[in-house]
Amino acid sequence: MVRTSFSHVRDWVFDLDNTLYPPEMRLFDQIEVLMTDYVMQALGVEHAQANHLRTHYWRSYGTTLAGLMREHDLDPEPYLVAVHAIDMSHVAPDPDLAARLRELPGRRIVYTNGSAPYAERVLAARGLTGLFDAIYGVEHAGFRPKPEREAFEAVFARDGMRPDTAAMFEDDTRNLAAPHAMGMRTVHVAPEPQAADHIHHHTDDLADFLARLV
Repeated sequence: MVRTSFSHVRDWVFDLDNTLYPPEMRLFDQIEVLMTDYVMQALGVEHAQANHLRTHYWRSYGTTLAGLMREHDLDPEPYLVAVHAIDMSHVAPDPDLAARLRELPGRRIVYTNGSAPYAERVLAARGLTGLFDAIYGVEHAGFRPKPEREAFEAVFARDGMRPDTAAMFEDDTRNLAAPHAMGMRTVHVAPEPQAADHIHHHTDDLADFLARLV
C-alpha cells in the first residue's frame, strides 16, 4: 500500500506552483510574461531575445532569476516583487485539498522557487491559509534555486527538518533529484508521469493522493 511508504514521514514539503494548484489555472503563464518584460527592461533587449534568455536561464540555472543574478548581477528583490504581481481573481479555493492537508500527521511546509509573500497570496486564494507550519521562498535559500542541493540544504537547515523523515511533492522532476539523494520520499505531481529513479510516486490529483495516506 502507498500509505505504508509514508509511515515514517513527519514533515510534508510541498512545492507551490502547479503543485498546490492545478496547471490549468495557468498562474505561471502570467509570471512568464512578467519575467520576459522584466528582462527586456533590465537588459535593454528586444522581446524575442528576452524570451529566449528567460527560458535559457531556466534550463541552465533552475530559474530565470538565478541566471540573471549570475550573468548580469541582477538585484533579486525588485525582480521577485515585479514578476509575482499577477491576477489571482480566477483562482478557486479547494476545500477537499485543505481537508486532506489538515489530516496529515506532523508538520506541513511550503518551499517554492518563488517568493514567500507570493506563496502566501496563492495559499489565501486556494483557501489554504493557516494550514502550513512554515513557508519558504527562494529568498530563504540565499536566492539559490531548486534543483540545487545547496538550496534544499539551506532551507531544511533553517527549518530544522530531517530529510530522512520527510516527503517532497513537486511538479518539476528536476527538483526531486536532490530530495531523493537526501533520503526524502518523493512524489511527482503532474498530469503525466515520468519515469526516473529519483521519483517514488506520481499523482495527477494531489488531494486524492493525500487521502490515501491517512
